Amino acid sequence: MLSYYSKLSAEVYDLDKYVGRSFGDVEYYQERLADCKGPVLEPGAGNGRLLIPLLEKGFDVDGLDVSTDMLDICRHHCEKRGLETNLFTGRMESFSLEKRYEAIIIPTGSFLLLHQREDAVRALENFQKHLNKDGRLLIDIFLQKDVSLHTVSTRSWETANDELITLETKLVEVDYVHQYSLSHHRYEKWKKGALLETELELFPLRWFGVEEFRLLLLQHGFKDITISADYQYGQYPTNTSEIITFEARV
Repeated sequence: MLSYYSKLSAEVYDLDKYVGRSFGDVEYYQERLADCKGPVLEPGAGNGRLLIPLLEKGFDVDGLDVSTDMLDICRHHCEKRGLETNLFTGRMESFSLEKRYEAIIIPTGSFLLLHQREDAVRALENFQKHLNKDGRLLIDIFLQKDVSLHTVSTRSWETANDELITLETKLVEVDYVHQYSLSHHRYEKWKKGALLETELELFPLRWFGVEEFRLLLLQHGFKDITISADYQYGQYPTNTSEIITFEARV
């Protein structure tokens, strides 16, 4: 069974992608939502890296995530800043809320964790059901450039408690027919040479072609689609390293 963003993974995410850290997306989403008068939903809200800056700018944003560990971190950051929001545990393809939203945003490629195409389709249909008439979907994807099997990389982070967390990433499966890869992430927490915790995460990533994803949106009821590269609105992608943002209306 796939499991990601559990305790150690969530802790590393918060160290590496702390609240407010921007890859160009924080400013971009603030600008694109500037005329949004209604509520916004962020599925895959994680630790609140983007959600909290939006709240601080006065946007009405709710957060959704499959990981309770990530939401606990997000909740802590909100409380520390005196911010109030609604945080829900749920999956993109199956969450059900009574509330309808003016916009749904999914930055940084979180949507690609839905590595089965049918789950991605169900998620798009679910987003449409949760959007107001003429509501907008803004969603980032990226292209997978390196799919060399058994490639291993290692990173490490120091915590405030003088602990060391290491992450070994190994690509173990590439399915070219169904367009996804699967990596093993092995987290280990150390202190004074002693292993305190370890965690294995199975991390899937799907890939879409740019025009493939545009057609997928059209086939599932979205319209007025704009494609942007590296958070330059309306600039069509020209190379494989760019983050690609789709903006569409229902």
